[in-house]
Amino acid sequence: MEESVIFQWSVIRSVLSILQWWAFNVTVIIVNKWIFQKLDFKFPLSVSCVHFICSSIGGYVVIKVLKLKPLITVDPEDRWKRIFPMSFVFCINIVLGNVSLRYIPVSFMQTIKSFTPATTVVLQWLVWRKNFDWRIWAALIPIVGGILLTSITELSFNMFGFCAALVGCLATSTKTILAESLLHGYKFDSINTVYYMAPFATMILALPAMLLEGNGILEWLNTHPYPWAALIIIFSSGVLAFCLNFSIFYVIHSTTAVTFNVAGNLKVAVAVLVSWLIFRNPISYLNCVGCAVTLVGCTFYGYVRHMLSQQPSVPGTPRTPKTPRTPRSKMELLPLVNDKLEDKL
Repeated sequence: MEESVIFQWSVIRSVLSILQWWAFNVTVIIVNKWIFQKLDFKFPLSVSCVHFICSSIGGYVVIKVLKLKPLITVDPEDRWKRIFPMSFVFCINIVLGNVSLRYIPVSFMQTIKSFTPATTVVLQWLVWRKNFDWRIWAALIPIVGGILLTSITELSFNMFGFCAALVGCLATSTKTILAESLLHGYKFDSINTVYYMAPFATMILALPAMLLEGNGILEWLNTHPYPWAALIIIFSSGVLAFCLNFSIFYVIHSTTAVTFNVAGNLKVAVAVLVSWLIFRNPISYLNCVGCAVTLVGCTFYGYVRHMLSQQPSVPGTPRTPKTPRTPRSKMELLPLVNDKLEDKL
């Protein structure tokens, strides 16, 4: 009886963790799109900078003030040699995600971000010369096919937004690959990752944001009918972005890797549906088919990767490298802002 109660509570906790992750993730994406489209605040660098500032403050409060997570000590030298390069790529990833949101619908952007598993495998194969099981390559076919179908049939296609989202996938993959080498020896969780990377990202982005968007923001403040209410929404998006990272820590420790993968793909479907209900961007039938094929492909890829990770290695046969074979520990390295590290800071 007691075991049954524990099992039921474990299931309930997993479901609640997934639901709150979905809620924060979809809300952050929708609010960011609302800022660019409805508030006419077309300054993605500044929005990203606000998110990094809020995340820096939030990480400090959680670790130093509330002490909800123990601080992982990093040598000062390693902060510049190992954390700073990660922060730079991390910054590019977030900025490109917000840039793409300005130009293309949420549904299209989320579908493109699902291309990340393919870019990660290709980069590891090209840069690190890692050999992958043929089933890994086969699992990428529906992902690539779905992305191509979605791109061809997208009614609100914008080349600049498409390229920003696609390069964002490459940045996410690069971040994932760098994490294994640069953060080797540090068992980072999502909150400690934000604690160390967000201040660096703020420092990297603050000056470009002021130089490139400062005059535009001043003009926007003078012409917008309700600037202070709009600023509250913009800074609220930063708070929500930090809450998203905190929610990821909870969901990772409450579910299995397979459950997390499936929930991540269903989350994309929820984000697409909610964004369509709010913004009513036109979506064709074939576009929906392409999005569905991509999500099914991502789920199948996660299943294949998990299945291969459970197989005992046989001497003399090709094996999948450790990086893609241990998705749970990999997720704990980064704030998963996407694998789905694409979720926005």
